[in-house]
This record gives sequence, structure tokens and C-alpha cells, in this order.
Amino acid sequence: MSEIVDELNRLHRQVGVRQVETGEARTVLLRRTYDAEIADVWDAVTSPERISRWFLPVSGEFKVGGRYQLEGNAGGEILDCQEPDRLRVSWLYGPDPGFSEVEVRLTPDGEERTVLELEHVAVVPEGFWGQFGPGAVGVGWDLGLLGLAMHLAGGGMSKEESEAWQISDEGKAYATRSGELWGEAYAASGEGERTVATTTAATIAFYTGAAAAEGGGDQS
Repeated sequence: MSEIVDELNRLHRQVGVRQVETGEARTVLLRRTYDAEIADVWDAVTSPERISRWFLPVSGEFKVGGRYQLEGNAGGEILDCQEPDRLRVSWLYGPDPGFSEVEVRLTPDGEERTVLELEHVAVVPEGFWGQFGPGAVGVGWDLGLLGLAMHLAGGGMSKEESEAWQISDEGKAYATRSGELWGEAYAASGEGERTVATTTAATIAFYTGAAAAEGGGDQS
């Protein structure tokens, strides 16, 4: 459990709002330092073969203006790609996804360390945000960046191993603590205590399977 907490504590989390063309967008920002040079981290987050090893299989036309699709997850357009420090894509899922973009920014921290920032900006339906707050997407990105950390360290899990781990006691403990930390970030953004408590509980219930047992929590 201590190793799990250590991984989670390496991440800085921030919640905010931003105006975009289609209205007010919610933002979640994650920042952490990896013990890897910037060229290696850049390759890990832009190479289709490597993305499939720590995140999900991906297909598409990998150039600015091209479209990509993650297996069973989001797809969209590659909007900007400036090697080795900036990648921005639209991040669309479902029949009516609205505005949603993800940007990854890399900064060298010496010769063998790299600071990664991942910012997800989306216009979120009020009902969904009111139920889950930032944790629904935040916990997912915590899990993704854990996979990247394992990959950069020379390890990792297969898809089947990852799925089994997420429903294990250790995986549920990770999701629970991640949900709590996103609740703290939500509170730091100025949200009220009651809203933070209810959205944090709903997020943790979803990721640990309690929502399914209780007959709720569909995020699709």
C-alpha cells in the first residue's frame, strides 16, 4: 500500500474552468516528474506501438490533421504536435461528445528527468459533473499515468493483468485514494464541502465496483 501512496503522491492535481467557443469548460491538470529523459517520454506518449503497451491500442493517421482512435475509448483529431514537448488532440467519446481536448506538455528537468503536464479541457454536462465532479476523468488519468510510470521504468502489465489488478484489493485501494485526492483538488478550487463529499463518494463507488453492486454509477 505504501508504494501505491507514493505513486499517487508524485502527482500534482488541479481543477479549474476555462471559456471555450462552445461555453464554459471544466479543466483537470496533472503534473508529475519521471526519471527518464525527455526524448524517451516523448516517444512513449506519441509512438503508437508504445502507447499500446502502457495505455490502449491506437490506430489512425499520426500527423497533424490526422485522426486517431483508441481501442474501446476516445478518438479524435491530432491538433498540434511539436516534438519533443507539446501534443494536443481532441478527445471525443460517445455519440454527442461536445468539446473535449487533451494536451500533454513536457519539460526537461536536468538531463535524465522530465516533467509531464497533462491537461484535459471539456464542456461537461452539468448532470454528470454534478454527480462525479473532476474525479471521473481524474482517476482515469491517474491510472493512465501510473501505467506510463511503469512502462518508463521497464515494467508494465498486459491488458488482462491491468483489468485484473483494477478489481483487486490493491487496485481498489489505489482508486479510492485517487478519488480522495481529486476531492481535495476540487475543494482547493473553491467548491463547497458538501458537493466535494458527494462527488468524491460517487467517483470512488464507481471505480471500486460499489456503484454496480448498488445498481448505479453508469458513466457511459
